[in-house]
This record gives sequence, C-alpha cells and structure tokens, in this order.
Amino acid sequence: MKSLSLSYQKSCLVGTAQLAALGDSLAVEIASVRQALGDGYQTQYAFINLLADKSMRVSVKKVVAQVNNPTVTALVVVGIGGSSLGAKALHEALYGVVSNELDIVPKIYFAETVDPDVIARIVAIIEQERAHGGRVLLNLISKSGKTTETIANFEVLLEVFAQTLGPEKLQKSIVVTTDDGSELWSIAEQEQFMCLAIPKHVGGRFSVFSAVGLFPLALCGVDIDALCTGASDMLMRCLQTELFDNPAALRAAILYEHYTCGINIHDTFVFSVDLESVGKWYRQLMGESVGKALNRRGKEVHVGITPTVSVGSTDLHSVGQLYLGGPYDKMTTFVRVEQFESSMVIPTISAYDALVQNIQGRSLASIMEAIFDGVQRAYVNAKRPFVSLHLPEKSPYCVGQLLQMYMLEIVYLAYLLDVDPFDQPQVELYKKETREILSHG
Repeated sequence: MKSLSLSYQKSCLVGTAQLAALGDSLAVEIASVRQALGDGYQTQYAFINLLADKSMRVSVKKVVAQVNNPTVTALVVVGIGGSSLGAKALHEALYGVVSNELDIVPKIYFAETVDPDVIARIVAIIEQERAHGGRVLLNLISKSGKTTETIANFEVLLEVFAQTLGPEKLQKSIVVTTDDGSELWSIAEQEQFMCLAIPKHVGGRFSVFSAVGLFPLALCGVDIDALCTGASDMLMRCLQTELFDNPAALRAAILYEHYTCGINIHDTFVFSVDLESVGKWYRQLMGESVGKALNRRGKEVHVGITPTVSVGSTDLHSVGQLYLGGPYDKMTTFVRVEQFESSMVIPTISAYDALVQNIQGRSLASIMEAIFDGVQRAYVNAKRPFVSLHLPEKSPYCVGQLLQMYMLEIVYLAYLLDVDPFDQPQVELYKKETREILSHG
C-alpha cells in the first residue's frame, strides 16, 4: 500500500541531536498512548480506539442502508467545528471542491454558522431538490446537543421538512449523531429519528473516524473501511518509540523546537485546492488543542501556535511576499500530492510561447511540480524552515493516513508544551456570553 512520507532533513533547520533529545522526552507520552490502545473509550486517548471499533462501522453502514432507500440525492450536515470540519475535509479531498456542480449523488451541504443568507440558500436547495423529485436527508451532529448555532439551524431546517413531509417520511429523513444519553439523544428517540452515538470520551475535533465523519462519508459513497485502514496503519507508525520512525512525534518535535525559538505561526501550505479544508480541519485541531491559558498544573502560561492555511499556487500571489520577505516567525508544512487524478496537458500553441516559455505540451501536473520545487528552493535560500508531506494520491487510504498522523502529532505537541490537548475552556466563554445576551432578548 502507498504510504505518506515526510521530508525534513535539509529544510526544518533543527539539528538531529536537538530532535533526538525531544524524542527522549516524548517517549513517556508515546508509551501512554500505546497503553491506551485497546482500552476502548475509557481514557482521554479514546479516539485512537475508534479504528478498531468494527461494531460502530456496522452501525453506520446499517443506518446508511436504511436511509438510502429510496436514494438520497442531497445530504445536509448540520454541525459546526469538529462536528462538520472532518467530513467536509475528507469529502472535498476525495471528490473535489466543485463536486456539487457535477452529476454526483448525493450532493452534500454543510449548515455550520447561523449566517441567514447561507441557510436561506440551503433551504432553497432543499426545495429545488424536491421539486425535481429528489430526496434530502438531514444529519444533525452535536456532541453535547446544546450548541447554539447547530440547534438554531436544525430547527429552521426541520420546520422546512415538517411542512411538506408526513411523520413517517420525516422520521426517515433525519439522522442525529450525538452522545448516547444526552438530552438531544432523548429528544431524537422521542421523535423516532435514527440515532448514531459518539463515544463520550471522544472530543469533537478528534471524532472524524467516529460516526460523526463516517456516516456522511459512507452515505456519499466513500470506502470508509479503506479510510480507517489507512488511519490504522498510520497509527501503528505513530506509536513507534524511535522518534525518526514516528512521523507524528517527529513533526511535534520540530514544531516545538521552533516555538521555543519564537516561531509561533504554523502554515499548512497545500498544493492541491481539494485539500484546503483538510488544512482548515487541522487549524481547529491545533488551535483548540494547544492554545491554552493554563498548563497541566494550573499555572498561567498562555501558550500556543497560530495555525494558518495557504493554497498553492494561488497564495503565492497573495501572501508569498510576506512568507519570504516578512518576519521570521513562521514554520511551514508543504503538502504535495504525488499523483493527481487528471493528466490534462497544455496544448501546443506556438503564439503563446513568447509569453511563457517551456510550458507548451506539458501536463498541468508537471507545472505544479515545478512550482512546488521552486517554492521550496526559495524557502531554502531565504532560510525559512519547512517540512514536506508527500501524499501519494487523494484516496481514502492515503488521506486517512494524513488525518490520523495529524491527530497524534497534536497530542505529542501538547505534551511538549505541557498543556491538555483535550479541553477547550476558553471556547465556552463566548457561548456563556451569547446565552446571557439571548436571555434578555
């Protein structure tokens, strides 16, 4: 099977001895994660056991079979943050950012924030699908069941469904993914909606390989077994004690070493438009997991690395000047796809050779490759630190590897920073203030 690879030796600007020392420090945390493997969902590392939960995947496939008869033509995922970013990232990576404009069934839409214009357009899409004889499914995803944006959007869309569907069809058009035993779970059962459980110790940003991500992906035809196999194979690599055999620990060490030297921005620079949402998923993963006011002992520290996302080659023409000429405060991860699906070739039109030479008759992929290599040379010459991830192809197996590596990387980075990667107390601050404002509405 094709494996994700990492290159860093000549570009990360961190010495082998420094990395090895951090590897010694990480050995304790790697051992803790290894020990949690096979412990089910009882520990804070519960997410690593999702891949071995075959009964969960059976439940997901069973619900897919139940709801997809007759065929669903459009799926609306109602969730925010960890409840939607993972599925969105994987769907775009595997089907492309413009898949909804193609003849692919079902089309998928994400109702995330409470932007009234966006939600109104989704309502219009639902009505249009039905007018053309289509069938729309709602997948409500909320771990707690009490996220303001998610429940507000769901109520709006539920009303649209209830106005045109009878009780039996309505029940077959709603799937609720939440904590088993939550208040939302109880309401869903009362309404006789289909339910899928999120294990209690699996946090939203670590839940992509649970029903949160697997149900919408499976409904859209993704091979979730191949996805989980890729993730499982990467998990084994990321549990290796030897740092240089463990891509997640190695990346964590590189990021940490640069952070201690004042480099507190990490840019994920993807050279595939379809991977931009993977970068945004990682942005939440890093931001919520390592940006903390307190360390593990309750001391006020205010640590964190700011994650950004760039798309090659588009953003070379927007922020490339800043990255190569601005302050030395950024560490970059380039993500390269080795094999694109299309082999599209530039036609040979001699009149245009005077404008840009040496591109006639070449494939677009080869142009992208030349740009990627050129950017890396420019970064080396400017002494800008970076590592490169080489994704063999945009397949479920390979993209599954990428997301699994990222999750373990963040766990190891949090250990080095001495913070808890699984909580997000400051996220609750805006929620508290919002509820207070709404109470006086």
